[in-house]
Amino acid sequence: MTYLTRRLLTFPLVMFGVSVLVFVAIRLVPGDAITAMLGTEAGLLTPEQKAALASYFGLDQGWFTQYARWIAGVLSGDLGLSVTYGKPVLEVILDRFPLTLQLALMAMVIALGTGLPLGVFAATRNGKASDLGVRVLAMIGQSTPSFVVGLLLIYVLSVGFGVLPAMGEFVPLWQDPLANLGQMILPAITLGFAFTASVTRISRSAMLDVLSDDYVRTARAKGAPARRVIWRHALPNALIPVVTLSGVEFGYLLGGAVLVEQIYALPGLGRLVLEAILQRDYALVQGTVLFIAFNFLLVNLLVDLAYVALDPRIRLGGN
Repeated sequence: MTYLTRRLLTFPLVMFGVSVLVFVAIRLVPGDAITAMLGTEAGLLTPEQKAALASYFGLDQGWFTQYARWIAGVLSGDLGLSVTYGKPVLEVILDRFPLTLQLALMAMVIALGTGLPLGVFAATRNGKASDLGVRVLAMIGQSTPSFVVGLLLIYVLSVGFGVLPAMGEFVPLWQDPLANLGQMILPAITLGFAFTASVTRISRSAMLDVLSDDYVRTARAKGAPARRVIWRHALPNALIPVVTLSGVEFGYLLGGAVLVEQIYALPGLGRLVLEAILQRDYALVQGTVLFIAFNFLLVNLLVDLAYVALDPRIRLGGN
């Protein structure tokens, strides 16, 4: 059995575990689901009307029955109906997902485009003042919460200088690319700030290990230019831990952008989950978490396959 086949076979097991956890967790949240769904209007309902609504949404049944009905729908491609939006859950998710995907991709481009050169720069100047400066900046980046970075960027660039819009009605990329990028650049920088620091530290550490290998010293002894040795010979072998970090972080970016989307009032997937939890929209919470988990598994599978492309000596599966 190949490595790819084994990984694909684990997908259903992991998704089943996630489905059970999210199903139980959302129902352990204190409060009445009908009251949370209707808000202040719930006080106008009679006990009979509340019972009718609970029966309509299947909330009067046991947890096992509710889970069995929900998972049967999932297996047939139906994630349920969102009470909040009155639409199928999958439709709501696909409507919000492009924004979160764009935000995650922009944050990753910023992190890799900034952190990787900084890490290589610091590794080639190990022990010097410039190396120390990069390491200090990386520590600051990792220790500063994203909401602090976001608020500072809004205050300085939007409120102070009026360079970029802090928020407003979201404009999709395909409608107005310039307006969209103007709205998304600050959230992307905020989300990618800590990721940039992590990439810097990992790439610096990996480059220091690679630069001490025999083949690098041999290339230098043969008179190869320093730039060629670093970027052509050393860097590809130092990218393995960076790719690992990028895969894990990208999965978190897809599901963990709640604070950033909330600060900048972006209608993304993270904010959708938060609102669904507050509204006790069980189907929407369950469907969104499953969707994020599936994307996380898929990204990590692609990362494992990328190892072979970066280093042909790696053979997945041990054959």
